[in-house]
Amino acid sequence: MNLDQARFNMVEQQVRPWDVISPRVLNAMEEIPRHKFVAESQQNLAYMDLPLPIGEGQKMMEPRLEGRMLQSLDLMKNETALEIGTGSGYVTALLCKLGASVRSVELHQSLMEQAKQRLTSFGIGNFILQQGDALSEQWNPNSGYDVVVLTGAVREIPEKLKQRVNVGGRLFAIVNHGGVKTATLLSRHNEESWVTEPLFETDVANLVAPPTPSFTF
Repeated sequence: MNLDQARFNMVEQQVRPWDVISPRVLNAMEEIPRHKFVAESQQNLAYMDLPLPIGEGQKMMEPRLEGRMLQSLDLMKNETALEIGTGSGYVTALLCKLGASVRSVELHQSLMEQAKQRLTSFGIGNFILQQGDALSEQWNPNSGYDVVVLTGAVREIPEKLKQRVNVGGRLFAIVNHGGVKTATLLSRHNEESWVTEPLFETDVANLVAPPTPSFTF
């Protein structure tokens, strides 16, 4: 299987037709080899339109969802990002490509370590990975970000994450309301004012929390 051709087909036949027209997002998805962020046995599936299992009961989003998510955030080269749910590290790599720096928090130690190896192998250096439960009351990111992205569904967006968004920044989350999961973009106009934009419905898995939160760096 020609994986380079498969990646091109993914962008042209899945991502672009789903209203992803940002040249920066499309170029990033063309340049970063998605198959390098999954197990070798699954590489032939990496460019298919399906949620791909990556271990620990977690799955990668379909490529078209990743493209729409990144386009909605419109991350610029001088902006910082906070990602909740590192997963395979693929979206982390795309955020690093699009922005200035990325902090990514992953619940599962094994996935975090795997993602770190993959990102490092590509020479990506503008990231910090952290293991722990970003939805717990104990966790505090301690700084502001231009973009915050939750890669799994939540019943409500934690207020502490909203308050980490800089004025002029954006937050992407998939909100599970009454069993309907809606991808939602929040844009912060000032300290008190937000604009909420529903984008599309999807069926992404929920972000989950461990019984006892812990953090390591």
